[in-house]
Amino acid sequence: MDTFEVLISIFLGIGLASAVGFRVFLPLLILSLAGYYDVIPLNESWQWIGSFTAFITLGVATLIEIFGYYIPWFDNILDTIALPLATLAGTVVMVATITNLDPVITWALAIIAGGGTAAAIKGNASAARLTSSTTTAGFANPILTTVETGISTLMSILSIFVPIIAFVLVLVLFFIIFRFYKKLRKKRLSKT
Repeated sequence: MDTFEVLISIFLGIGLASAVGFRVFLPLLILSLAGYYDVIPLNESWQWIGSFTAFITLGVATLIEIFGYYIPWFDNILDTIALPLATLAGTVVMVATITNLDPVITWALAIIAGGGTAAAIKGNASAARLTSSTTTAGFANPILTTVETGISTLMSILSIFVPIIAFVLVLVLFFIIFRFYKKLRKKRLSKT
């Protein structure tokens, strides 16, 4: 495998991991569909994710997750369990998409880049939902849910078909998160 293919598979995994940060099962469903139709190569040990059974199972889980976020009290419960699930799913999508690399390198990249990306984005999405719940009594949560689902879908599709653009968008997301926390820190320091 040449260097360019390795980079593309890493960009694909990071893009999908960022999408997992918004919705846990939707990117896995899109990955399963892409694997099923041989749009992308899957790691030998992870061929099962491209099976019809995995596709159906992930489809059901995706529908439950998406519709669950539209129930005002249930969305906060989902966010509580979604952070560890997103970290795990981010690691899984990274391992599944990196092919022909040493397993030690693959798992290190998966845990750090995949799990780390998914956890960082999920943590911020959960914080946004909590803020929305407390400031709008949950009335803005359906709008936030729709936006998050849309971003997850877009990032998943871009990751499959144009992984370089998806990776650039991940960098933009991290820049926005960095700027937000920098402003927040400034506000805290100015109050003390």
